[in-house]
Amino acid sequence: MNHELMAWPPAAADAPGQGTTPLPPTARPLRRLWLAAGCLCLLLGTIGIVVPLLPTVDFYVMAAWCFSRGSQRWERWLLNHPRIGPLVRDWRADRSVPLRAKWLATLSMTASCLWAAHALPARIAWIPAAACLPVAAYLWSRTTRRVPSVAAGLPPAAPTPAD
Repeated sequence: MNHELMAWPPAAADAPGQGTTPLPPTARPLRRLWLAAGCLCLLLGTIGIVVPLLPTVDFYVMAAWCFSRGSQRWERWLLNHPRIGPLVRDWRADRSVPLRAKWLATLSMTASCLWAAHALPARIAWIPAAACLPVAAYLWSRTTRRVPSVAAGLPPAAPTPAD
């Protein structure tokens, strides 16, 4: 059994509006929309693990942002998740991306572009590379987070500027 998902869904006792400040009835439909958007982003981020041109961490960050508006318990679950949480917490702390994630994303985009150049008709084979190039440039322009990280609960290492 996958122990990472054993706490799914987050405990009901942590729901927004369950404490001293209940949500007004007019906020409930909007909160449901934020929760649905967060779930969609979480799903897309998870699919992005195996689909090379679909971003993973970006969708996880968006999911956390949506959950922060729709459900504190889902946001807390995501931030405390052993695999996803460190990436989102590092991004929130200083907009940093782990070096390993940068390399994996770059290699994945490169492999996808090479496949596209081979498999697609010549007149459109350049499109994936044109889309991936600015994404890679943006990714490598972000601060690189090295271990120990804020996400691991340890004092943060000094961020290094992107080379």
